[in-house]
Amino acid sequence: MARLPRFVISGPPQHIIQRRNNRDIIFVADENYRFYLQKLSDACKQYDCE
Repeated sequence: MARLPRFVISGPPQHIIQRRNNRDIIFVADENYRFYLQKLSDACKQYDCE
């Protein structure tokens, strides 16, 4: 059975969890982690997040 769509209310913040299956590592190399942090920082600035 397919998962139902998430209920999203525009405006309030959402809690986001980043993880992989079986607790595998997500970032193998430091440059991948730095790239992720840079993109997250860019998105925070674009959408006025803390």
